[in-house]
Amino acid sequence: MKLNQQNLNRLAAEVQLPAYRLRDTRQGIAHIGVGGFHRAHQAYYTDALMNSGEALDWAICGVGLRAEDRRARDDLKEQDYLFTLFELGDGDDTEVRVIGAIRDMLLAEEGAQALIDKLADPQIRIVSLTITEGGYCIDDSSGEFMAHLPQIQHDLAHPEAPKTVFGFLCAALEKRRAAGIPAFTVMSCDNLPHNGAVTRKALLAFATLRNRDLCSWIDANVSFPNAMVDRITPMTSTAHRLQLADKHGVDDAWPVVCEPFVQWVLEDKFVNGRPAWEKVGVQFTDDVSPYEEMKIKLLNGSHLALTYLGFLKGYRFVHETMNDPLFVRYIRAYMDLDVTPQLAPVPGIDLSDYKHTLVARFSNQAIADQLERVCSDGSSKFPKFTIPTINRLIADGRETRRAALVVAAWALYLKGVDENGDTYTIPDPRAAFCQALVADDKLITERLLGVEEIFGAAIPKSAEFVAAFQWCYNSLRDEGVTRTLEIILAD
Repeated sequence: MKLNQQNLNRLAAEVQLPAYRLRDTRQGIAHIGVGGFHRAHQAYYTDALMNSGEALDWAICGVGLRAEDRRARDDLKEQDYLFTLFELGDGDDTEVRVIGAIRDMLLAEEGAQALIDKLADPQIRIVSLTITEGGYCIDDSSGEFMAHLPQIQHDLAHPEAPKTVFGFLCAALEKRRAAGIPAFTVMSCDNLPHNGAVTRKALLAFATLRNRDLCSWIDANVSFPNAMVDRITPMTSTAHRLQLADKHGVDDAWPVVCEPFVQWVLEDKFVNGRPAWEKVGVQFTDDVSPYEEMKIKLLNGSHLALTYLGFLKGYRFVHETMNDPLFVRYIRAYMDLDVTPQLAPVPGIDLSDYKHTLVARFSNQAIADQLERVCSDGSSKFPKFTIPTINRLIADGRETRRAALVVAAWALYLKGVDENGDTYTIPDPRAAFCQALVADDKLITERLLGVEEIFGAAIPKSAEFVAAFQWCYNSLRDEGVTRTLEIILAD
């Protein structure tokens, strides 16, 4: 049965439907960067609140700034912006649910002014973001906004026809300021430390270059709550679509597949109202930092520790690495010995239980999470997920070889050939730059670790870490992943 509004009541009995009438909703949130994670997380929570009879004025208008967003918009539009949340755990399917929280989606390429007008609409009180770790244009080595980027320079020269998130936000906020319309909250849902603070820094830096008065108004009137967001959401595959159709009879062009686990810890800093998400499981707090550091260092850092080693070994799914006992032993050692001593107590969280949960989540075979997804954009992920852990190990004088193995695996992965001789492309916007760093084995250490915007200043100056990296790289290249893990785990 093709998913659309007309066919809702003709779907199989086990498919959960919106408990509200779509025509009764009004859009209060604009979300820039509609993908699997947004739909399995923020849209999921918003839909759950709507199902209770609340927040019908907080429906979501999706926003696409990239040319590749057209396919997503067209698929959703064809289905009246409905999509299926296909929740998969090991064992039986956990949930099949149609989400109706997204009610429209606008594309920048179809008209910049129409998008600016939408963001300036008084009904829009939150603008949320999933624009990837690299989308904030912050230099990880200096922490400064990269105003020199061509797309930023374009938006400064053509404020009426922006291309970037910062150009659109400033254009809309300028229009709201001129019309006396209250500002909206800008809410990042990306996986990066202090995501709200990073968003604020980037937007204010852009606004300063565009109009200092506007910058002052944004500083005084816009809030940027920090958030910790968590739900493993693999890329939707053809196999997922066929599984949904075969088992539940739903023909959905773009379902979203996710694990049962979901968590959202959010600072309660909103300038123009918000949905009562706490009624559907969102945890509001004054300080998200302990949760954020726990999640980024343990989950995201461990994901990177697994992914490049697994890919080199020839695995292509996260659960395949977890079927290998050596990988499980390694990841537990990395979590327990390298990361956990660095973490502050997290209110309401038992770290031992959390780590057990992570192992179970990574082992979820039903969602078939792709290593390629976790491997992607490594040059942006390393500074946020792994380098802070390494810097702390160096500062504390602790063993660094387990952490050095993560970097060495990435270096060898960048060669584009796994242990079986299979070749692959590198999914990273800076792939050509990164691959050039590892082109000559004799110079890899100096060239790779010397890239300050990825590795910072302390790592190449640590003789102990440099030696550990060289040993790990040579061992992976000469002995392979399995033997290298055996040696490291035997120490």
